Formats: sequence, C-alpha cells, structure tokens
Amino acid sequence: MRQIFLADKVIDCTGAAAIEKGAVLVEKGRIVAVGRQADMGVPDGAVMVETRPGSTLMPGLIDSHVHIVYSGSENAAVARAEQTDTSYPAMALRAAAHAQLALASGFTALRDMHAPGGVAIDLRNAIARGDVVGPRLSACGRGLTVTGGHMDLPGYADHVSLDGFAHPCDGPDEFLKGVRVEARRGADFIKLNTAVGSRKVPGVYWRPEMNPAEIRAACDEAHAQGLYVASHTSGGPPLTATVANGVDCVEHAHWIDDECIDLMAERGTYLVPTLLVNERNFEVELAPGQTLSDWAYSSRDAKWVSLEKARKAGVKIGAGTDAGFMVPHGTMHWRELALLVQGGFTEMEAIIAATRVNAELMSLPVGVLAAGKLADLLVVDGDPLADISILGDASRLTVFKDGFKVAEGGTLISSFPAEVAA
Repeated sequence: MRQIFLADKVIDCTGAAAIEKGAVLVEKGRIVAVGRQADMGVPDGAVMVETRPGSTLMPGLIDSHVHIVYSGSENAAVARAEQTDTSYPAMALRAAAHAQLALASGFTALRDMHAPGGVAIDLRNAIARGDVVGPRLSACGRGLTVTGGHMDLPGYADHVSLDGFAHPCDGPDEFLKGVRVEARRGADFIKLNTAVGSRKVPGVYWRPEMNPAEIRAACDEAHAQGLYVASHTSGGPPLTATVANGVDCVEHAHWIDDECIDLMAERGTYLVPTLLVNERNFEVELAPGQTLSDWAYSSRDAKWVSLEKARKAGVKIGAGTDAGFMVPHGTMHWRELALLVQGGFTEMEAIIAATRVNAELMSLPVGVLAAGKLADLLVVDGDPLADISILGDASRLTVFKDGFKVAEGGTLISSFPAEVAA
C-alpha cells in the first residue's frame, strides 16, 4: 500500500526549515520521498491522507529516559512499595499500559533505563512481534550498580531480598560479567551508575559510585559486544571520569564543568539532561515536616548553566523525562521539550532533540522524515514551532506507526493489533 500524507507544514527534523504545503510518500511502512505537494503530486496508486488546515506533520516523538514499569507516583512511600508489592508479571502488564499512554501522547519510541526481571526487554519483544500495540522500546535490562549504590539502596529489613531487581557488581571483573549477563538477556545497551549525588553533605553534590577501572571494564566489554553505555551521573570530577573511561551517554549530569564539556564535545558523548524530573521536586506536595534538600535547590540552578554550556559547545543533547519517577507516563512527556525551550533552545531544536538526536542515540531508523526511514509520524493540529505546548494537548494529535494510524485525540485505536482485536 502506498500513502501520501499532506500537511500545511512538514517538519522533517533534518535541520532544514519546515516545508510549507509539504508531502510525505510512504510505501510498506517506510518513507519513500519528502517534499512539496506541488512537486510530488499524487503518485499513481497512492492513498491520499489529508490533514486539517493548519496542521503540521513531523516524526513521532521519542523519550530517551523512562522507567516504564513504575507509575511516577509523587508519594515516595508508594513508589518504594511498588518495588516490593508488585510481581514482575504485574509490572509487565502495567508497563504495557504505560507504553500505550506514551504512544497515544505522540511518543512512538521510548528508551527504558532499568526494569527488574527483564520486564522491559520482554515488553519490547512483545511489541516487536505484534502481540500488543506499543511504541518502539529500547531496553537496558537491569542497571549495573555497586553494592549499596544508587540502584541497590539500603533501608530494607535484613530478611528482605529483591531477587532480580537490580544488578549489583563490585570490581572490574564483576562489572564485565554484569555486562555479559544483561547482554545475554537481550539488552539493547548497558546502563551504569557511575557518579551520584551526595545529599547528606551540604555543598557536596557529587561523588563517584564506580571507580575508573570498573567503568572502563564495563564500557570495553559493552563496546566489544556492539552495545553503547549510558550512565546515571551527577557532576564534577566523577562525571569527567565517567566520560573519560568510555561512557557514551550521560544522564542527568546537572553539574558539568568546562573540562567535561570539552571532553564530551570531542568524544561525541550524548547528554540527556532530564530537566522535568528535576523540576518535579518543586511541584509535588511535600509530606508534613518534609523540606527540600540543598541538593534539590542547587541542581535546579546548575542544570540550566550546564545545558547552556553543552548547547554552545555542540554537545549532542537528547530529550528524556525520567518518567516513572515523579513523572507520570503519557501526560507529561512533552514538557521536556518545553523545558529545553525555557533553557534556550528554539522550538525546532527541542523537537530535533526529541526526534533525530534520540533516534541516533538509540540507533533507530526513525526520528527524521527521509527516504528509507520507518514511517512513524505525528500529525499536530497546529504549529508546534509557534507554540511547543500544543504537543501537550493529546486531543490535537494523530499518531502513525509504520504508516498505520495507532492513536487519535489521545485515544489508542486498539490495545491489540487489528487481527487480534477483530
């Protein structure tokens, strides 16, 4: 089947200006050509897909930092209980629902940054097989962390064991094996926790979690297996050591010094600044007697400075929300783009961060409207280049995956493939 999509404006995310009165020709789920309607006409045998006057056609959006199994509850006690009160099969079912909320909100691909028990990997496979409708999902499996580290938190009773929840490692050899275990399970990339915040000591906002030899061992093995490495980071010298020892993408990274900026630009290291989850610290209602830490206030200021420096230096910046932690799935993904704009990006740059840059990071053949790319498309009733917040109104969105309409007006067409739903 051939389809030609027509829109008043086409944003192809190549970096070129939007195409007025544009068209995208799709055949068998892939883009064949992009251009002006006047130049392309309507090829023989093509089904014409018209949009409303004033609509914009663009690639489907991508969130490159989510935790698909978690709800995003604002209540810390509820969030912690989710780890102990929910079985892995139940997590998988909930993750599928979360993924579909994101899809209906215009996000046709997600990158999961840790899920216990292989849940996200299995959901990725189920979506790819067509067992269930959902966005393209890239998954790391379990994050690698040191004993007692960021993803192996203390505080549970001595008799409590969270089997398969995280993947604690100690020493280079254990991290090398950890990479092999997650790769065997089917990981698309490896997640590390190399540099974390120190919330207990005012004025000290970073500390190393992994030592350089551990980072290097994990990165060398991952790269040897054709996998890239992303890492939870904070800032300062531990962040510089993270980049210097081979990590390909740093997450959060609120405090980036000039040395590290230069190193990231030189090496082509990606930055996913997760602006939204940091802002959510100031939006959620605190428990009685609870106050925000000095870390929260400092990171809120520092992230804008680091973002501006990284942008000016030409660092590749993607868009990720940390949905699943204080950020609910579906309704808030778009806000990361709005915050990028608040931080100095143009609307076009923010959209490219959430499409082309994220797709390049994840090695997905989407994110750009160009010949050969998969036809994951988003039709927006309005112009997001004039008002980025339009992307947050799901009633104005129509979502296509592989050229097929999967959601409209914030509602999934079906939770299951057509042949199953029938």
